[in-house]
Amino acid sequence: MTRFDLSDDLKLANALADAARAAIRPYFRAEPDIVNKLETGFDPVTAADKASERAMRQLLAEHRPEDGILGEEFGEHTGRSGRRWVLDPIDGTRAFISGLPSWTVLIALEMDGRPGLGLIDQPHIRERFVGQASGTELHGPDGVRRLSVRPDVTLDTAILSSTDPYLFEGAEARAFVAVRERARLCRFGFDAYAYAMLATGGVDLVIESGLQIYDVQALIPVVEGAGGVVTNWSGGDASQGGQVVAAANRDLLDAALTHLAAAAV
Repeated sequence: MTRFDLSDDLKLANALADAARAAIRPYFRAEPDIVNKLETGFDPVTAADKASERAMRQLLAEHRPEDGILGEEFGEHTGRSGRRWVLDPIDGTRAFISGLPSWTVLIALEMDGRPGLGLIDQPHIRERFVGQASGTELHGPDGVRRLSVRPDVTLDTAILSSTDPYLFEGAEARAFVAVRERARLCRFGFDAYAYAMLATGGVDLVIESGLQIYDVQALIPVVEGAGGVVTNWSGGDASQGGQVVAAANRDLLDAALTHLAAAAV
């Protein structure tokens, strides 16, 4: 991917995250109204989701009117610059409505069809993970820290994470279980925050399926900037969503793909 000077984009991405924080925090643990977007099943959206995305879109309209926008709640605005901001105003709405601080705001800047800048922000505990080709940093209450994945981890020593143990069915479920049975430890329920923990050297492997583009784009620069790798279950580009695997190193990824590839679509 072509290298860009992202300094101005990074300032804007941080401003977007600040605006989303301010919009969301009054709703957290305050019993927000919940709307189910599905006729069968449960896919919740709250006023906080919508307020967050509106706040970010307003800033983009002011500062980057030529850029495109794709957001979970308000769809796509086609730009003219060839660049697109991909927004998930609250990733992990189920955690949000449960009062759990594992939900995040996801912001990505897509260029040349790939995310070149990614930001994962947790407003309640004030952790912000910023990733690009030059590296990944954690900005939090204790200052700024450069991040790196855990080195030399193998599948039998890996900590694995996935959003939900019931996320997979059929061949996907069998493939995931084959990996889970070989990993040292498996933890569920952290949505995009698990990818941030991979970048810190905590979690080593994340496996998911059914992701949308706004679920995954911000995660890729954060993980890759910390030395990790993100692909689909075939080992190809994961930036458009679907089946996603993130790993601390290529050997660990290959070990996981040995089992996942059989269920790749």
